[in-house]
Amino acid sequence: MKLTLVSLFAVSALQGVNSLPLFGFNFSFFPFFSPPSSSRPSPSKCFSCRGQRTSSIFINPSAQPGLPSAQQASSAAASAGLNLTNIQGDVLIGMKKNKELFFFFNIVDPKTFKSQLGASILPLITSTDQLLSVSTQPITTLNIAFSQKGLTALGKTDNLGDSLFSNGQLSDAPNLGDQTGNWVSAFAGTNIHGVLLLASDTVDNVNSLLAQIQTTLASSISEVYRIQGQARPGDQAGHEHFGYMDGISNPAISGFSTPLPGQAVIQPGIILVGEQGDTTKRPSWAKDGSFLAFRQLQQRVPEFNKFLNDNALSEPNLTAAQNAELLGARMMGRWKSGAPIDLAPLADDPTLAADPQRNNNFNFTHPGFDLTTDQSHCPFSAHIRKTNPRADLSGGNFRNHIIRAGIPYGPEVTDVETISSTSSTDPSLERGLAFVAYQSSIATGFKFLQQTWANNPSFHTSFLTNLPPSANSVGQDPIIGVASGGGARSSGGLDPLNTAKATSINQNFVISRGGEYFFTPSLSAIQNTLSV
Repeated sequence: MKLTLVSLFAVSALQGVNSLPLFGFNFSFFPFFSPPSSSRPSPSKCFSCRGQRTSSIFINPSAQPGLPSAQQASSAAASAGLNLTNIQGDVLIGMKKNKELFFFFNIVDPKTFKSQLGASILPLITSTDQLLSVSTQPITTLNIAFSQKGLTALGKTDNLGDSLFSNGQLSDAPNLGDQTGNWVSAFAGTNIHGVLLLASDTVDNVNSLLAQIQTTLASSISEVYRIQGQARPGDQAGHEHFGYMDGISNPAISGFSTPLPGQAVIQPGIILVGEQGDTTKRPSWAKDGSFLAFRQLQQRVPEFNKFLNDNALSEPNLTAAQNAELLGARMMGRWKSGAPIDLAPLADDPTLAADPQRNNNFNFTHPGFDLTTDQSHCPFSAHIRKTNPRADLSGGNFRNHIIRAGIPYGPEVTDVETISSTSSTDPSLERGLAFVAYQSSIATGFKFLQQTWANNPSFHTSFLTNLPPSANSVGQDPIIGVASGGGARSSGGLDPLNTAKATSINQNFVISRGGEYFFTPSLSAIQNTLSV
């Protein structure tokens, strides 16, 4: 999987953000961010707690791959030995949430918390198999994940085989290119022990379940921070805030989903700990868990749109507005509809975009064109090419994938922001992506995509031997890439009339506001290890 805003672009509605650091702010004033062992019941018992659905909990944009049916998934899982009743539901589902709350907490009373985790919270946690049919979907889904500090608070000090998880995301910030002065104080501190992920089709449903959980856990936890995300309105559902359809290129998991044309197929152990493809030594209780990389990614939409207009391309027979749209498509690698520029290089094709049988069926190769020099279809630096190189890696890539499961946060752009081409400094108007990535190794998953591919101006190095001298680097990913020291970025190949030209981008349109690394345990691990 790739890391896009659109491919990655990974969110939820925050409660008070600003392009400046939020340290010292009273978050309670901001609408999007806020500070601070029994057997698992059958699904029917869980439903009696939360009600039963008559319509799907998910959004279902036509451009995104659909989920397998319960029967298809059951058959595939049986052949691969996967236990879908043991895997928390968010891990394999992707970017289909309508409303989602990320509730970050600190464990104050471990003994009480563990007791309630097994007795009262476990029955509410949603497994993967429950989400594949409307008849088994809960009114509100619940998942839970823990930071290393959270596991330690619960008395679990086992080495899970991932040093990035053990050390936390704050220590990894320099490697990711983050300017920690932009981080919200909650992520810059050390108080986050875990996160609850609650999703439904209404905020009221989410809040109702959260209230129930808070009553149950009472003073055993304290709230550190929350981010409320939601799908964008109307026909923008499934699109991130820059306007591009997201979630198209998640990989297919052997033992779970049936691959579509062009979709990468990976072993389940690339995402799930202890399954086929995961070769790292782990404690047995970690099996069927997954590491969750969470990022709050602010998107500066007015500034992005201004950059496109100010630097519109000069393709003949296109208007200025169309040339601005073309620049954005070449930066992203897809048109806003989701149509890939590798198949639709000069004009959007909404029909192609809406067809999952075609919209991901490309690999950057074209008859009569040299893969190592041709950027007429898709620039080497385009976001979806940087984070998912496809045929650019001649031996294939079966390791560096993630499942993205984020959601947009924050309101739509206001008229004042549009007219001024400037994002508001009102924290309540911050918008972006609550980025969520699942993987069995953060080092070969999220971090690799961000540091080694998106931020690296020399990736892919094999291109450099064939590029003209004037194009001495591929450049950074123009969407999520970060230059060393946080300075201006350079992205090559964006102009189809002069692909040797490098485009200078002197501002970041995506700003990291911080995040944390978590472990999402299996249901059996919660029951038999974490709650005892």
